Amino acid sequence: MSSTASPRRTDGPAVFSPFDSVHLPTVVATGLFAMLMISFTPFQPGGGGEPETGGNVVNQLGFGSLGAISILSLLFLSTPRVVSALFSFSFLLMLCFAMLSVADATVPSAAMRAFSFTLIGILAMATVLAIPRDADAFSTVISVAGLTVVGISYIGLVLYPNEAMHTAASMEPQHAGLWRGVFSHKNVAGPVMACLSFCGLYLFRRGRKWAGAILFVSAFIFMANTGSKTTAGLVPVAMIVVAAPGLFGVRPVAAALFWIVMAGTAVATLGIVFIDPLKQFVTWNFPEMTYTGRTTLWDFAGEMIRRRPWAGYGYDSFWGTPLLESMSQPFDRDWDIRTIVHGHNGYLDIALQMGLPGLGVAVWAFLITPVVDYLRIPRYRENVLLGDLFMMILLFTTLNAFLESFFFRRADPVWMFVVFAVIGLRLAARFPAVKTRPEAAAPRKPNPVTRPQALGAARNPR
Repeated sequence: MSSTASPRRTDGPAVFSPFDSVHLPTVVATGLFAMLMISFTPFQPGGGGEPETGGNVVNQLGFGSLGAISILSLLFLSTPRVVSALFSFSFLLMLCFAMLSVADATVPSAAMRAFSFTLIGILAMATVLAIPRDADAFSTVISVAGLTVVGISYIGLVLYPNEAMHTAASMEPQHAGLWRGVFSHKNVAGPVMACLSFCGLYLFRRGRKWAGAILFVSAFIFMANTGSKTTAGLVPVAMIVVAAPGLFGVRPVAAALFWIVMAGTAVATLGIVFIDPLKQFVTWNFPEMTYTGRTTLWDFAGEMIRRRPWAGYGYDSFWGTPLLESMSQPFDRDWDIRTIVHGHNGYLDIALQMGLPGLGVAVWAFLITPVVDYLRIPRYRENVLLGDLFMMILLFTTLNAFLESFFFRRADPVWMFVVFAVIGLRLAARFPAVKTRPEAAAPRKPNPVTRPQALGAARNPR
């Protein structure tokens, strides 16, 4: 193997080894990223959409192993200042509210077991972002992991069609024929494929054109076949809102557009339920505007939040609990709340679990702090491209949360992408990224080799 400090003409070509100090972080990060998306029980029959992590021995052992690997990787494959910068104060405060909701749960032991999967997922995703040595290594991580997930999902359509797509015999026969790949439901597959399409765009923009184009096109086609019109519509919105201002040299405008789009979506969804004048206007002029019956569900959730506005009902202690199962079901209600697994709105579900103070902290942690980090990203090309990738994912997932619920939902892949974006923006704002390792550039004079930093950070970025 050639010297990393001063290569000589007599040195032979470097041989790839997944166990050497150079490639090991990339291999570990790729494996963690892929497993967070695929899970340890892919191609499950039924397609009900509820992840079965709590009582599944395979998942317990698998995610326990991911947690151990993540801790060891952060200790030995990262640097202390990178690890100390992974989580913002608002994110840590959000975790504190979540832990308080665990203590207030109907069955604290079951809630703690479920929350442990959430913590492991957060830790593993933080590791994916912290240990790659440079931007090239990070690109390898997302390209290999992304193409693996998409490829396995397509293979599943051929080898396991009854498990890789919804069927008439599933829990939701109305979704028959829609693709879900390795995921539990089309509403998980669609957003994950959308996020992978953003990863493909990032790869294409930074020069990996073939890998980027293949990932983007294959993920987008799969997403389109999940039948989610909302997801397909949000993908170009996220791309335009984030990328367009940069083309005209006004990147800060993307932050303003982010908040404008978020506020507009909040008014168009929750606003027509909780703002009386707007509710009456929509009822009279657009009576069919119910988001497939979701407005009835949100109205019920709002009523229950008003009963316990400060503390909520506890982590994983509202939907599907005896509290709702004992309630009567009005004949004219679009959804039977006794059989619902979540509220189809992530923000309302946070308020139901942690109270309105918890929702306020979540808005701070997910919608304000990461955007401020985006504005602080240094104007190095690699950092700008990383910032755009994370911002697209953040905008898409937080918009999607107005119609689906995945915040703090164990190791849900969509929730993992929220964590990916939040931590990624924080690191991109604090550590300059380089295209390749400093020691790989073959300097004329020997230079000391420094330890790797997050996303290829270096003391003197080029």
